[in-house]
Amino acid sequence: MVRICLGLGLLSLLATTVTAAEPASKLSVLIVDGMNNHDWPRATRILTHVLASSDRFTVDVSTSPPGDASREAWQQWQPQFANYDVVLSNFNGGHTSTSLHWPREVEKDFEDYVRGGGGLVIYHSANNSFPNWVAYNEMIGLGWRGRDFGPSLLVGPDEKVIEVPKGDGRNPGHGPEHDFLVTVLNTDHPITKGLPKRWLHPHEQLTHGQHGPAKNVTVLSYAFSKDTGDNEVMDWVIPYGEGRVYVTMLGHLWKNKPDTAMRCIGFQTVLVRGCEWAASGRVSYPVPEDFPTATEIRLRDERSEDQRTTEGGSP
Repeated sequence: MVRICLGLGLLSLLATTVTAAEPASKLSVLIVDGMNNHDWPRATRILTHVLASSDRFTVDVSTSPPGDASREAWQQWQPQFANYDVVLSNFNGGHTSTSLHWPREVEKDFEDYVRGGGGLVIYHSANNSFPNWVAYNEMIGLGWRGRDFGPSLLVGPDEKVIEVPKGDGRNPGHGPEHDFLVTVLNTDHPITKGLPKRWLHPHEQLTHGQHGPAKNVTVLSYAFSKDTGDNEVMDWVIPYGEGRVYVTMLGHLWKNKPDTAMRCIGFQTVLVRGCEWAASGRVSYPVPEDFPTATEIRLRDERSEDQRTTEGGSP
């Protein structure tokens, strides 16, 4: 069963920056985008809407040059990470010499920011980025990497986390989008505390075969994959220096396809709580009464944020 829940509050998505006179107590978020194999412009608008509507954040966006931009254009792109409590990455690039890495100065600023205590949230395909950037792999713990890259993690039937050695396990992948149950593994972490043990998530890619250094990873949730027959990790946290990193594999969005996965109240709730935790180490955002159950999907308004904006209505 799917239940549609109307209204997230008023917010214009025509601008990429939320700067209206807001309380100083709000946490500041910088969303970084500009390259992705998914519909990153629409995803950024939805992410901005979800975070701002939580009344916990102010949101700015820094969009990188395109992959084929000149060296000069890339050198002029200098996001000010240090000005923010948390950086949310909606960036998927840096895979080959033709898909540019960030300038080394930007990479170093980013490393220093997270290591020095900045928060980082890796949204969906952002964990695909930068397979050759050592520090980035350490930050995210697991990424879209081949099985020869490093270990992988699974959750056993007894809910013990299993490390699959480098060279074993599966290469990264996913089956067709479908509805599936997300199971909370760590019920004591601030992000997941108070969530139901199992909740139904809609029309999502259930990823498998994520590999990486896999060090100091705390798995928060998992889902049983009918494609692999295993419990695959869905989101996790990891320290990097003094910084806190939250990674979620949920929230898939193809261009010209429905935004159902991003309208899931479960996804939106854990995203807000993950950003708040990464930024501050605490979570104040409550679990809403209309959070999904093990048998019922719960969505925000049936129309996407883009549709509401185009139609001149309120999100």
